Amino acid sequence: VTRLISTREVILWTALNSGSPARWTVWCRNTARLLMRSRSFSETRTGGDHSAGLPSHGIHTNEGEGKRDTAVQPESVEKLQSFEHPTMFHNEVHCSQPVANKNVDIIKIKRIEDIGYAQSESVVLNAFSPDQDARLSSGLYFEDGKRHVDYVLVYQYKKSNRKVLSSRHRGSVENRQQEVDIDPNMQPSDFPEDDRRLRREEYELNLLDAGLELESDEETKAYGLGFVKIHTPWHVLCREAEFLKIKMPTKKVYEVKQKTGIVSKISNILHKITSPLRPKVEEHNNVTYKHLSYPFSREKKHLFDLSDKDNFFSSTTRSTIVYEILKRTTCTKAKYSMGITSLLASGVYMAAYPLHDGHYRGEATEPNDRKLLYQQWASYGIFYKYQPLDLVRKYFGEKIAFYFAWLGVYTQMLIPASTIGIIVFLYGCATVNENIPSMEMCDHRANITMCPLCDKTCSYWKLSTVCATARASHLFDNPATVFYSIFMALWAAMFLEHWKRCQMRLNYKWDLTGFEEDEERLKDHPRPEYEARVLSKVLKKELQKKEETEQEKLTWKDRTPAYITNIVGILFMIGLTFAIVFGVILYRISTAAAMAVSPDAYAKANVRVIVTATAVIINLVVILILDEVYGAIARWLTILEIPKTDKSFEERLIFKSFLLKFVNAYTPIFYVAFFKGRFTGRPGKYTYIFPHMRMEECAPGGCLMELCIQLSIIMLGKQLIQNNLFEIGVPKLKKLIRYMKAKREAKLETETNSKIPRQYETDYNLEPFAGLTPEYMEMIIQFGFVTLFVASFPLAPLFALLNNVIEIRLDAKKFTSELRRPNPAKSKDVGIWYNILRGLGKFAVIINAFVISFTSDFIPRLVFMYLYSPDRTLNGFTNHTLSYFNVSRFEPGSEPLEPMALGYQVEICRYKDYREPPWSSQPYDLSKEFWSVLAARLAFVIIFQNLVMFMSDFVDWMIPDIPKEISERMSKEKLLMVELFLKEEQTKLQIVEALSSQDKERTEESSDECPKEGLAERSDNYAGGADSSQSHLIKETDVI
Repeated sequence: VTRLISTREVILWTALNSGSPARWTVWCRNTARLLMRSRSFSETRTGGDHSAGLPSHGIHTNEGEGKRDTAVQPESVEKLQSFEHPTMFHNEVHCSQPVANKNVDIIKIKRIEDIGYAQSESVVLNAFSPDQDARLSSGLYFEDGKRHVDYVLVYQYKKSNRKVLSSRHRGSVENRQQEVDIDPNMQPSDFPEDDRRLRREEYELNLLDAGLELESDEETKAYGLGFVKIHTPWHVLCREAEFLKIKMPTKKVYEVKQKTGIVSKISNILHKITSPLRPKVEEHNNVTYKHLSYPFSREKKHLFDLSDKDNFFSSTTRSTIVYEILKRTTCTKAKYSMGITSLLASGVYMAAYPLHDGHYRGEATEPNDRKLLYQQWASYGIFYKYQPLDLVRKYFGEKIAFYFAWLGVYTQMLIPASTIGIIVFLYGCATVNENIPSMEMCDHRANITMCPLCDKTCSYWKLSTVCATARASHLFDNPATVFYSIFMALWAAMFLEHWKRCQMRLNYKWDLTGFEEDEERLKDHPRPEYEARVLSKVLKKELQKKEETEQEKLTWKDRTPAYITNIVGILFMIGLTFAIVFGVILYRISTAAAMAVSPDAYAKANVRVIVTATAVIINLVVILILDEVYGAIARWLTILEIPKTDKSFEERLIFKSFLLKFVNAYTPIFYVAFFKGRFTGRPGKYTYIFPHMRMEECAPGGCLMELCIQLSIIMLGKQLIQNNLFEIGVPKLKKLIRYMKAKREAKLETETNSKIPRQYETDYNLEPFAGLTPEYMEMIIQFGFVTLFVASFPLAPLFALLNNVIEIRLDAKKFTSELRRPNPAKSKDVGIWYNILRGLGKFAVIINAFVISFTSDFIPRLVFMYLYSPDRTLNGFTNHTLSYFNVSRFEPGSEPLEPMALGYQVEICRYKDYREPPWSSQPYDLSKEFWSVLAARLAFVIIFQNLVMFMSDFVDWMIPDIPKEISERMSKEKLLMVELFLKEEQTKLQIVEALSSQDKERTEESSDECPKEGLAERSDNYAGGADSSQSHLIKETDVI
């Protein structure tokens, strides 16, 4: 005690150097408490050497027995019990229970020399024996069985290597004191642990000061886990709901205007038809009455129905309130304030999360929202039903609900796109036997000899050998694909407009019409990495200047190295993607040359198909690997930038991830669509990458079939392997690893603790929620596959539809059973993803125009029919697109090694290009047909792009963003709310006038009889009248 008092100067010196007024206040309060306890404790202390400091003592109350545990306690502790009430710290101001009934009575006084600053009291709340009923054993309530757990903080603590007891079965104070005495000398590695413990203690004290109620629980492990359960009392909920302007339904209801006439009949018929598709949950789609919503206010509590206070604020609202308090509550032990995000980043707490409502399966499980979602939303057997979006929003919050709402709308809009795509594909199948160009290519009588595909090893070949490829290409390269491209461009515009209207309906339905992003941005707290960097900057300046610095922030100079690293890193990753694509090109060229000399006849006949398929599989594997690598690199580059807020961090991460993954996924497809076969040259003058390795050529039927193969394999592979297999397998694998780790730790425990895992323990073993960016990203990449190259693969929407039907249930199962419950977040839209979708829709128009013009043979066929065909048909089109080459003009060393492979001497071979024949005055120059086709292609791009853009903008202009009935209802709600407050003001004025007139009449009646007594009587009557009028105005309201 003498040593404690003598260190007042140390404590005050540390306080003076704390750096902020808030820190000064906390240090003064802690110092005063410690000195007060030291004076009270000095009267009970007898003898002993105190130079080493004061050992720790604790006093616990056992609620079940209703008396103190005083077994084998030292004399000093027994004397200390007489000073129980004067020395205890109670949260009397904010606690909803009387002080006498609170189970908070532990005092710990430790040596302040261990760390260098005073230690706060360690408060342990309601740690009792586990003799509880089934409701308590679930872990959803405090030990009293009444207060619900709204949030959980998890921390890791280190115990010495000896036999320890669970905090649920705490031993006597003497046993713990002996453990402390037996504890060996503190190692340097223990200092960070003590520092984290002190920060936790101060932070939890500050949470108590904020009005929250805490209860602790610890496990029995050498490196154990401690759980701090948080409950939010009613008055704190009211206070924070008012601060956060949370909209709540009022008592005032109004009738929603229903559809009438034939529209009503059609709506009722559709509702009956779709009734089997609706989940068996309580929805509010066809409501006749709706409650007016208004931001909660304690002064206007009479507007709200407070008959059921336990359920007035939903679990998501309570979690939101607790999380806001956790973010703004500070811990000042590190000289600068730290919120929950910084404490999590520094390892003071391991996790912070709201609890799930209970178990999601099992007949013995009590009904809860999580179980209902698992049964009616996350089951694959109900894939055909609508999603219970209201329940999803109630359980997970608006931000996650908007993701699933957008995914549902996108999946529904894929149904008409898939239907039209199937019709286009069937049209190609039906007309394949009537396609003149493919029939000419399959005609053996034409006897067209083609030039070799590579130098030396490749020989001459017959055009009829690619008959199957030519017939298959017609399935996707026919006139219907052009109209389908126009339809898909309009479909993208209609999808975005339809989503905006659905979004406004949900905003109205979920009372988000008044929600603004600016309000949410004001609540954004700095990220822990940003605070740590600012702290490092401040400390560096203080060491240089030897003086206190004011509030600092990061400038562009501080971020310049990070920006340079980002630019260089992104360019390097893009260059790496191009290099890999180039490597695959070399593989294709070398493999084709090797297979040309293969003795296998089947391999020789199917060189193009085999090379294309294997190259696409290699591309797919590389894309899957680089997707994971680029995702990690994008996060690392974003961390280097040190964005200030989580919103800024998310937007920058999305931009980098989308850029890298877009380049990774589409670079091989862009190469086949727009570069392959464009720069090959001609026989006798080929373009070479390396010696004897010339550029690839397209097949005589064009590169569209190869583009279709490339697109289909990459799209299906990403959906089956990455989107589904990874999402199912990786969480299962992580869960298995966590289970094996827990099982191994259980064997290492010195004492087994057979207990049923509680809900907060079960939730901790689940995977943390990592945000919606990966979910949105895979859908955006899929949207690109559906829209960008739909002209080459009309079945893309169908495969996307089949994938999304599974994806919705897969994500639902993951959210309900594999992930911790995320922190609810408000949102009124899908954020930056809408702009990305809109940009992809515009970009898709340009890409499809170029695919139709330059990749397919649609334009060359039109030019031939209307300029060169004598009968306006495609007869002779194949011969028209092939040029002649004299084999004697081959460059030395490039002629075939087997010129007689076809059984006869070849003098003239053909190749696909528009060039002059060798007997013309300008042999092998580009012919006038080439320039005619090129002009037609460019004209088509311009006309197609402007026409489709105009039609898309017209659709955008024709369809209003806000449905008419929603706009009318929103206006009606505003008018009704204004009328409500006007009536309230009129009522108040009437009450004031009535009280004034009543006071005037009583004054006149009693003025002549007894002035003094009358005056007192008038005052009492006035007060009573005011109270009665006020109680008439405010009913069933708690006064705080």
